[in-house]
Amino acid sequence: MICYRLRCAAGHEFEGWYRDSATFAQLQAGGFLSCPECGHADVQQALMAPAISKKCSDSPAPRQSPESSVEGATEKAASAVLPDQMVAAFQKIRQAVETGCENVGDRFAEEALRMHHKEAPERGIYGQASEEDRSMLADEGVDVLSIPWVRRADG
Repeated sequence: MICYRLRCAAGHEFEGWYRDSATFAQLQAGGFLSCPECGHADVQQALMAPAISKKCSDSPAPRQSPESSVEGATEKAASAVLPDQMVAAFQKIRQAVETGCENVGDRFAEEALRMHHKEAPERGIYGQASEEDRSMLADEGVDVLSIPWVRRADG
């Protein structure tokens, strides 16, 4: 694994972890990198100091965590295990969901079931559902996708 310090065109700095330098170059050339703060896709390597270990020390140099923290309980839990690139990808998904779907809040299971039974018009919806609600929807044959709900890219 290799860790790069990165900077977007807006000047935000963050780090990214990659299998090797060729993987980083391939992702960068394909436009698959984006800033976790603003979502900007113009991402370049930033200057960083090399990690040099001292010969007299048997303990390895401490590694920085590739995780990022965000505010909000659900958002914090989601990002606590997600590298910056994953957070940026989920931010794009969140933006697309919020732009193209209706937030039905805690009525999600009820509305999804109504759509499934053709009692409500089909449309994209999102909201909250308990584990019991998700199980009931699965039993009814309603496909539901749960995604980590991270902080907004603009917030």
